[in-house]
Amino acid sequence: MKTKFALACIMIFSFLIIGCKQKEQVPVIEEVKIDLINDEFPEAKQEVIETFEAIAQSIKDGDIDKLISFHAYGPKFTEFKNGEPHNGSKANEEHERTIFSSVTEVVKLDANDIKVAVYGDVANVTFHSDFHLKFGDDLVVVNDQITLLFVKTDEGWRIVHEHHSPLKKEEEAK
Repeated sequence: MKTKFALACIMIFSFLIIGCKQKEQVPVIEEVKIDLINDEFPEAKQEVIETFEAIAQSIKDGDIDKLISFHAYGPKFTEFKNGEPHNGSKANEEHERTIFSSVTEVVKLDANDIKVAVYGDVANVTFHSDFHLKFGDDLVVVNDQITLLFVKTDEGWRIVHEHHSPLKKEEEAK
Protein backbone atom coordinates (compact mmCIF):
# COMPACT_ATOMS: atom_id res chain seq x y z
CA MET A 1 0.00 0.00 0.00
CA LYS A 2 2.82 2.35 0.82
CA THR A 3 4.29 1.67 -2.59
CA LYS A 4 1.01 2.46 -4.36
CA PHE A 5 0.63 5.64 -2.32
CA ALA A 6 4.22 6.72 -3.04
CA LEU A 7 3.76 5.96 -6.75
CA ALA A 8 0.49 7.92 -6.82
CA CYS A 9 2.17 10.86 -5.06
CA ILE A 10 5.06 10.82 -7.55
CA MET A 11 2.64 10.77 -10.51
CA ILE A 12 0.53 13.61 -9.09
CA PHE A 13 3.66 15.59 -8.27
CA SER A 14 4.98 14.96 -11.84
CA PHE A 15 1.71 16.16 -13.39
CA LEU A 16 1.78 19.26 -11.22
CA ILE A 17 5.37 20.06 -12.24
CA ILE A 18 4.66 19.48 -15.93
CA GLY A 19 1.38 21.39 -15.78
CA CYS A 20 2.93 24.32 -13.91
CA LYS A 21 6.01 24.51 -16.05
CA GLN A 22 6.28 28.00 -17.45
CA LYS A 23 6.04 28.26 -21.16
CA GLU A 24 9.27 29.22 -22.78
CA GLN A 25 9.39 32.76 -23.99
CA VAL A 26 9.87 32.79 -27.72
CA PRO A 27 11.58 36.04 -28.69
CA VAL A 28 9.52 38.10 -31.07
CA ILE A 29 11.64 39.44 -33.89
CA GLU A 30 10.16 42.45 -35.54
CA GLU A 31 10.98 42.73 -39.18
CA VAL A 32 12.23 46.19 -39.99
CA LYS A 33 10.83 47.23 -43.32
CA ILE A 34 13.20 49.27 -45.45
CA ASP A 35 11.53 51.64 -47.85
CA LEU A 36 14.12 52.12 -50.60
CA ILE A 37 12.07 54.87 -52.19
CA ASN A 38 11.23 57.04 -49.17
CA ASP A 39 13.88 56.29 -46.52
CA GLU A 40 16.69 58.86 -46.51
CA PHE A 41 19.68 56.72 -45.36
CA PRO A 42 21.45 59.79 -43.84
CA GLU A 43 24.76 58.04 -43.06
CA ALA A 44 25.08 56.67 -46.58
CA LYS A 45 24.02 60.03 -48.02
CA GLN A 46 26.83 61.73 -46.10
CA GLU A 47 29.32 59.15 -47.42
CA VAL A 48 28.19 59.85 -51.00
CA ILE A 49 28.51 63.61 -50.46
CA GLU A 50 32.02 63.14 -49.08
CA THR A 51 32.91 60.96 -52.08
CA PHE A 52 31.51 63.60 -54.45
CA GLU A 53 33.58 66.29 -52.69
CA ALA A 54 36.69 64.08 -52.94
CA ILE A 55 36.08 63.71 -56.68
CA ALA A 56 35.93 67.50 -57.04
CA GLN A 57 39.10 67.86 -54.97
CA SER A 58 40.94 65.34 -57.17
CA ILE A 59 40.03 67.46 -60.21
CA LYS A 60 41.21 70.66 -58.49
CA ASP A 61 44.45 68.92 -57.46
CA GLY A 62 44.99 67.52 -60.95
CA ASP A 63 45.20 64.02 -59.42
CA ILE A 64 43.92 62.03 -62.39
CA ASP A 65 44.64 58.61 -60.87
CA LYS A 66 42.61 59.57 -57.79
CA LEU A 67 39.78 60.78 -60.06
CA ILE A 68 39.82 57.50 -61.97
CA SER A 69 39.80 55.51 -58.71
CA PHE A 70 36.28 56.80 -57.97
CA HIS A 71 34.94 54.79 -60.93
CA ALA A 72 33.90 51.13 -60.82
CA TYR A 73 35.02 50.27 -64.31
CA GLY A 74 33.80 46.98 -65.63
CA PRO A 75 31.40 45.50 -68.18
CA LYS A 76 28.37 47.24 -66.60
CA PHE A 77 29.83 50.77 -66.66
CA THR A 78 28.12 53.18 -69.08
CA GLU A 79 28.28 56.84 -69.95
CA PHE A 80 26.07 59.11 -72.05
CA LYS A 81 27.28 62.50 -73.24
CA ASN A 82 26.57 64.98 -76.01
CA GLY A 83 23.53 63.03 -77.23
CA GLU A 84 25.75 60.26 -78.55
CA PRO A 85 25.34 56.50 -78.02
CA HIS A 86 26.64 55.29 -74.68
CA ASN A 87 30.22 54.26 -74.17
CA GLY A 88 31.88 52.04 -71.60
CA SER A 89 34.76 51.86 -69.17
CA LYS A 90 37.65 52.16 -71.60
CA ALA A 91 36.25 55.18 -73.48
CA ASN A 92 35.28 56.95 -70.24
CA GLU A 93 38.69 56.46 -68.67
CA GLU A 94 40.51 57.61 -71.83
CA HIS A 95 38.25 60.69 -72.08
CA GLU A 96 38.67 61.64 -68.40
CA ARG A 97 42.43 61.15 -68.48
CA THR A 98 42.74 63.20 -71.69
CA ILE A 99 40.48 66.06 -70.59
CA PHE A 100 41.46 66.44 -66.96
CA SER A 101 45.18 65.99 -67.53
CA SER A 102 44.99 68.89 -70.01
CA VAL A 103 43.40 71.30 -67.51
CA THR A 104 45.93 73.98 -66.55
CA GLU A 105 43.67 75.77 -64.06
CA VAL A 106 40.36 75.09 -62.36
CA VAL A 107 38.78 78.53 -62.17
CA LYS A 108 35.39 77.35 -60.91
CA LEU A 109 33.98 73.91 -60.16
CA ASP A 110 30.45 74.46 -58.86
CA ALA A 111 27.70 71.86 -58.64
CA ASN A 112 24.40 73.73 -58.47
CA ASP A 113 21.00 72.32 -57.54
CA ILE A 114 22.67 69.16 -56.26
CA LYS A 115 20.45 66.31 -55.16
CA VAL A 116 21.65 63.08 -53.57
CA ALA A 117 19.23 60.16 -53.43
CA VAL A 118 20.29 56.92 -51.76
CA TYR A 119 18.53 53.62 -52.43
CA GLY A 120 20.37 51.24 -50.09
CA ASP A 121 23.69 50.42 -51.77
CA VAL A 122 22.91 52.57 -54.83
CA ALA A 123 22.96 56.37 -54.95
CA ASN A 124 22.05 58.89 -57.60
CA VAL A 125 23.68 62.33 -57.63
CA THR A 126 22.23 64.97 -59.96
CA PHE A 127 23.38 68.54 -60.40
CA HIS A 128 23.91 71.39 -62.84
CA SER A 129 27.57 71.96 -63.50
CA ASP A 130 29.11 75.39 -63.64
CA PHE A 131 32.67 74.41 -64.43
CA HIS A 132 35.18 76.98 -65.67
CA LEU A 133 38.34 75.20 -66.75
CA LYS A 134 41.42 76.64 -68.40
CA PHE A 135 43.30 74.75 -71.05
CA GLY A 136 46.33 76.97 -71.53
CA ASP A 137 44.89 80.40 -72.32
CA ASP A 138 41.51 79.00 -73.38
CA LEU A 139 38.65 79.11 -70.87
CA VAL A 140 36.01 76.40 -71.29
CA VAL A 141 32.70 76.71 -69.45
CA VAL A 142 30.74 73.51 -68.92
CA ASN A 143 27.08 74.03 -68.04
CA ASP A 144 25.58 70.55 -68.12
CA GLN A 145 22.94 68.53 -66.36
CA ILE A 146 24.94 65.69 -64.85
CA THR A 147 23.85 62.45 -63.26
CA LEU A 148 26.32 60.19 -61.49
CA LEU A 149 25.14 56.76 -60.41
CA PHE A 150 27.10 55.30 -57.50
CA VAL A 151 27.23 51.79 -56.05
CA LYS A 152 28.64 51.02 -52.62
CA THR A 153 31.62 48.68 -52.95
CA ASP A 154 34.23 47.34 -50.53
CA GLU A 155 36.36 50.37 -51.54
CA GLY A 156 33.53 52.86 -50.91
CA TRP A 157 31.05 54.56 -53.22
CA ARG A 158 32.06 54.25 -56.88
CA ILE A 159 30.61 55.66 -60.11
CA VAL A 160 29.04 53.05 -62.39
CA HIS A 161 27.21 55.41 -64.76
CA GLU A 162 27.58 59.02 -65.92
CA HIS A 163 25.15 61.08 -67.95
CA HIS A 164 25.95 64.56 -69.27
CA SER A 165 23.45 66.73 -71.16
CA PRO A 166 23.82 70.38 -72.11
CA LEU A 167 21.88 72.66 -69.78
CA LYS A 168 19.62 75.09 -71.62
CA LYS A 169 20.67 78.69 -71.21
CA GLU A 170 18.11 80.96 -69.59
CA GLU A 171 17.26 82.76 -72.83
CA GLU A 172 16.72 79.37 -74.57
CA ALA A 173 14.40 78.22 -71.78
CA LYS A 174 11.98 81.16 -72.30
